[in-house]
Amino acid sequence: MEGYVAYAVFFLTVSSIYALVCLGLNLQWGVTGLFNVGIAGFFAVGAYTTALLTGPDYPGQFGGFSLPVPVGWLGALVMAGLAALVVGIPTLRLRDDHLAISTFGIAIVIQLVALNFQKLTGGPLGINFIPRPLAGTLGGSGSYGVFYLAVVAVILALAYAGMERLVRSPWGRVLRAIREDEGAAASLGKSAAVFRLQAFVLGSTLMGLAGGMYASFVGFISPADFQPILTFQIWTMLILGGSGNNRGALIGAYAVWALWSASGALLHALLPAALQVRGAALQIVLIGLALAIALVLRPRGLIGEQAVVSRHARL
Repeated sequence: MEGYVAYAVFFLTVSSIYALVCLGLNLQWGVTGLFNVGIAGFFAVGAYTTALLTGPDYPGQFGGFSLPVPVGWLGALVMAGLAALVVGIPTLRLRDDHLAISTFGIAIVIQLVALNFQKLTGGPLGINFIPRPLAGTLGGSGSYGVFYLAVVAVILALAYAGMERLVRSPWGRVLRAIREDEGAAASLGKSAAVFRLQAFVLGSTLMGLAGGMYASFVGFISPADFQPILTFQIWTMLILGGSGNNRGALIGAYAVWALWSASGALLHALLPAALQVRGAALQIVLIGLALAIALVLRPRGLIGEQAVVSRHARL
């Protein structure tokens, strides 16, 4: 029974971290219409920033400042935001598939830097011994897992509440107006470029924060953790849950990660050892098939976008 509880805590922690990423993507795509396919890159920036700021001294490698974990998470948030700002200024002039290609290229560049810049990222061997918050003062692994889940849940709840207030504010309504008709928004004196950049940076900071929390949770990161499959997973979560709806983003994250975990366990149990490697590819096919079926049955996702009406508009 304890094993099932431990796995449930692990599952909820990982899916909650991905839900935070999904909230960031929902702001970018669901609210603003920015086709960001560089999710794995911003996630990696946050993870490596936290590892370098909070980890111990690594011989022959930059970093290892042994700072408190909250400082590492704050650094992850800031660095991901700066990376998004640098990327967004030249690329957000592009639209749709051109923007997708650009952001995907940025993610690949970040992964290649992580793979080859050994003095900064540890190269293919990655970074180990990433500390967890209060790991030395709490009890065994079981009680600590519950504590870490609570920390992630509180941060996710605060992010959700903040995103809800933002998308229902005048700022959020401008983003939706730009998504629907950029020309009409510009005619009202709203700078589409500025608002798009703000949404891109803010969404990417959530992705970076999630990357930092992931690094602290697993204690080890390498370039293999930031493959393009991560971007596929997050997009699947948002589309299945309901683009443009923060609740849909959360529900999609938990639902898709549950499906991903269950399909992986099932394939591992059914396939012989010689076919286990091919099972990963089959898992992607199954997730894609499930997404296609879901979109046929519910084109707007499990929870579609709802009309946003301000409190003043009701008076």
